[in-house]
Order: sequence, then structure tokens, then C-alpha cells
Amino acid sequence: MKFIVAACLAGSLFLAGCASTTGTSSSSSASPASPTASSAPAAAPVYPGGPLTPITSGDTKSRSVVTLSPPADMWERIRRGFKMPDLQGDLVTDREQWYATRPDYMQRMTERSSRYIFHIVEELERRDMPTELALLPYIESAFNPQAISSAKAAGMWQFMPATGTDFDLKQNIFRDDRRDVLASTRAALDYLQKLYGMFGDWHLALAAYNWGEGSVGRAIAKNKRAGLPTGYTDLSMPAETRLYVPKLQAVKNIVANPERFNADLPLIANHPYFQTVTLKRDLDVALAAKLADVKIEDFRALNPSAHKPLLLAAGTPEILLPWDNAAVFQRNFEAYTQGQYASWTAWTVPSTMTVADAAQRAGMSESDLRAINSVPPRMLIKVGSTLIVPRGARVQEDVNAAVADTGHLSFQPEIVTRRTLVKAGRSDSVASIARRYRLSPASVAEWNDVKTSHAFQRGVQVVVYLPVKAAAAERVGRGARSSTVIVTSKRGGGVVKTSAGKAAPAAKTASSPKIVREKRGGAPSKKKR
Repeated sequence: MKFIVAACLAGSLFLAGCASTTGTSSSSSASPASPTASSAPAAAPVYPGGPLTPITSGDTKSRSVVTLSPPADMWERIRRGFKMPDLQGDLVTDREQWYATRPDYMQRMTERSSRYIFHIVEELERRDMPTELALLPYIESAFNPQAISSAKAAGMWQFMPATGTDFDLKQNIFRDDRRDVLASTRAALDYLQKLYGMFGDWHLALAAYNWGEGSVGRAIAKNKRAGLPTGYTDLSMPAETRLYVPKLQAVKNIVANPERFNADLPLIANHPYFQTVTLKRDLDVALAAKLADVKIEDFRALNPSAHKPLLLAAGTPEILLPWDNAAVFQRNFEAYTQGQYASWTAWTVPSTMTVADAAQRAGMSESDLRAINSVPPRMLIKVGSTLIVPRGARVQEDVNAAVADTGHLSFQPEIVTRRTLVKAGRSDSVASIARRYRLSPASVAEWNDVKTSHAFQRGVQVVVYLPVKAAAAERVGRGARSSTVIVTSKRGGGVVKTSAGKAAPAAKTASSPKIVREKRGGAPSKKKR
């Protein structure tokens, strides 16, 4: 029996020794395959010797615990990404009280943000930027993408026209990307990153976003020359900029601890609110909302850059729709068989013309053309301008990319003319009268029913239509009593104005014809004369 036990023990020791040798050999042969060993000379294998030692517990360095559970809602997600240093002071306390005492305003503002804030936080996290910046539209526009300031800043990030152009935000008659959710957010974060790179401080970057980078740079340089600190609270700046960061800090504090301020933040789920849908054809805004089965105001809230009743596939290749409605839109769009997708199109004006002429050519009323294209009164539409006009049934092609990207609308003041009598002098002709009053000979000839080569007899009254000054034009528009205008041509001619019915001294006639008020901007017809 003892012999059997001894034999088993010897066998166990032999197998253990083989396993130890094999493991060492494997490790040694595998080591050259590693990247580190491949660049160093191969070491000679080392075999263990002596008695085996038991394995003992070792010390490990402590590491911070990372939370694996996702944030319950967007507020928690925003809190986890706070990175900016807190600002303290009376201005912050004042703004905290201002927001805390306006719960209705806070409720409307936060509910409005529920459409956009997921996308903004996603972009901030992707860029490794502080999530406090997701709260900035509360300060800028109360998260209203249609907001326009008195200084013409637009959108929820409040871009000025020139700054928007600098950051590739297109602004034309069809769309204003300063209001676009995706484009304006991209531009705003690009701008904030640029400002942070310039100043190395988020508070100064925010001041520059509000006040301008040049203004902040000059304020810093002024303090440096005076040997003063150059932090946000140390600079001399306008009151609006002085309150700008305290406002953001106050909103941050309310989001961080709503119970402290008795604030009731609405639940905003931690998932996307919208998704993008490719636009394949020009499409009426009203029809797009109908196909997506959303209210028109909800559609415009997600697509605020489209400020006309028409979406152009060449200029707005993607639209935003609520997450569950995107598939509904795609299905209904493919199944739509009730006619054209767009009842409007774009028309480039071939020559400078009146609104009435443009409306007649477009087949719509003057009032409708003015309303849909925002044409101000007493203006002519300049050549090359683009107008939104009804799309005929025979028009099959959509608006091309060149018009969709560069469409613009330009005006020039409408010239109001008045029928005026010119007394011909010695050797006066159509050409001389036209040259004197900067008119075309063809017009002078047409107004007087003569040829362009015609010579007038001395003393004959020649009809011309001359521009009226602004004040006189206003009186004409109001239907005020017109005056008789006689222009004599002696020694270069002169203008004599008298009240209607009175004789003009220079003409020495018993009575003179009254001024005939013609339609603004239009050439008079022979029948009217």
C-alpha cells in the first residue's frame, strides 16, 4: 500500500514539472510575436528552479467608479457634462431670482426646448464641449428658432446676417439657415470653439459671442496696459454682456438643483425627438405637413428656415420630422397621386417692372404677389430678382439648384411721373426736348404723336412726363389738388407752378390745362391723352 502511494506522489511531481517547463517554453516562444519583443533581441529562456512558492494577494491601485447606467432624462445627461467653472456673485443671484419667480415662462421655454436639446447635447458631447452650452439658447432666444432681435439677429442661436454668412449659413428668399436647427447649431458650436481657442476661457468666449471677439480683445488689451486682471468679471463691458454669463449660470444652477428653486422641469426623454428625411421633389409646406400627419405649426417648428410656402429639393435637401412621423411621411409621399407636389415655383424677372406688371405675367393678383414675396410699397422689382409665383399644371421641372441657392429679390424706388407741358422755343425738336429733360426721344415722340425727327414750331406746347419729387409724389398719391405746370424753354427754360385754374404768368394764357395724374411707374397711353 505504501508503495502505491509513493508511486502516485512521484507521478504527480513528474507531471507538475512537465507542465511548468511547457508553460515557460510557450511563453518564451510567443514573446517575439508581440510588438515590443519584435523590435528587441530575443532573450534566453529562463526555467524556474528551487521550491515552488504559494501565490499571495497583491495591492491594486484604486480607480474611480464609472457609472454604466445611461442618464434617466436629458436634464441628468446635461448635469453629467458640466465642465465650465461656476460664476459667483450678486448678478447670478439676481438672475436666479428672476427665473425662479417666473415659473410659467420657464415652463414654456423648457417645453419648447424639448424638440432640439437632444441634438444639441449630442453635438456637444461629440466635440467634447461643456454641456452648459446646451442651455445657451435659453438666454439667446428662449429656444424660439423664429426669434428675431431688434438688431436683425435671427434663430435660436441669434446669428447676425454677416456672422451667419461667415459660418456658411445661407440667407436668400427661400430659406434662412440662421433659423435652421441643424445648420445653426453646427455654426454656433463652430463659433464657440473658435472663440474658446482665441481666449482660452469659456466665460470670455461667451462674452465674445455676445459682444464680438474684437470688442473683448480690445477690452483685454486695455486691462493689460493698465496692469489689471483680464478675467470676465474684470473687463469693462456693456450691461447686456455683463449679465450674459450670469444668466447662463443662473439657468445652470436651476437645472443642477431644481428643488432648491422650486422649479418644475418637464420630463425630456433621453432619445432623439426628430430624424432627417430626404426631400426628393419640390413640395408645398402645407402638403409636407399633411403627408407627415403633423400640425403645420409643429412642422414649421422643426423646419423654421423655410419662410415661404414652398420647400425646394435643390436648396433644402433634407427636412426634419418627429421620429415616429418620418416613416409615415415616406409612405404617404410614395403613395401620393393627387397631382403636383408643389403648387408654387420660382420665376426670375426678365426686366425691371412694376408689381402690377409682374403680377399680371404671373397670373395672380397684385396684393397676393406683394404678400407672398414681401414686396414693399412704391417699389419696382429689379431685373434678375426671383419671385414665388403659382406653378402651372404644365410645369413639370423643379427649381434648379442655381436659383435655389442664389435667389434674391431687389427693388428700386418707383418713379412717379406727372404730365407736364413744355413750351417749345426756337429750333426745338423731339431730340432737343428729350436731351434737355433726360428723356428718350422715342418717348417724347410717342407722347406727342409725332416722329422722332419732328421739329416743333415756336410756342407749341409739348407734352412730357417728368419725375415728381418725393413730397409731390406723396401728395399725388393722396389725391391732393394738382397744380398746373408750365415749362418755358426760353434761355434754357424755366418752371412756373400755379394753382389749378390760375394763369401761368410765363405762358400769358387765359387758362392752362390741369396736370393729368397717371398711374405710378407706367408709361401713359395715347388713349389716355
